Amino acid sequence: MIIRKMFKFENAHIVRNCSTQRCRASLHGHSYRVELLFESNFLDHGQMVYDFGLMKQNMKEIIDSFDHAVTLWCDDDAAYLEAMMRHSERYVILPVSPSAEQFSRVFFVLIDALMHLTTCVNGEKEVMLHSVIVHETATGYAQAFRDDAYSDTMGVIEMDKIVFSDAVAREWSSDKLFESIKKKKKFCNPMRV
Repeated sequence: MIIRKMFKFENAHIVRNCSTQRCRASLHGHSYRVELLFESNFLDHGQMVYDFGLMKQNMKEIIDSFDHAVTLWCDDDAAYLEAMMRHSERYVILPVSPSAEQFSRVFFVLIDALMHLTTCVNGEKEVMLHSVIVHETATGYAQAFRDDAYSDTMGVIEMDKIVFSDAVAREWSSDKLFESIKKKKKFCNPMRV
């Protein structure tokens, strides 16, 4: 069975080297919708795959980190990066370009790691992240699956190269949130990579 939870955020970016002049040369924003799809062949004690309420915690917090922020590619022009960080309190730096395709992969890696931090308390069993859909516009989206998220050919997503600004990190319920995700200390589900 597959269940889905949707989140929303507003974000600005430039996608260098793409075909569209406006997109590659001008800072612009989108109203993003992110769909997280989870799968399991089992139901918990409440006869659910995974309680949607559990997703309102860290998953929502990580996705909300991109809200009203500018997302930057670490390999962009140094002067542009410096200017954006100087003039925007909220920013995220990624090791990949902030296209819808890469956003879907980045969110997959982050949420997958969060799933491994989850302590199962209600009989949840073998709940896995199935895919992540990132809607950049009303008519266009990208969907990443496990093989896409961990694909070397699409660009490696190294969590150590993801940077959240201090303003973003200050809003987390725990100042150790991202460090915990990177370390994946507790495992609820086996990792299929």
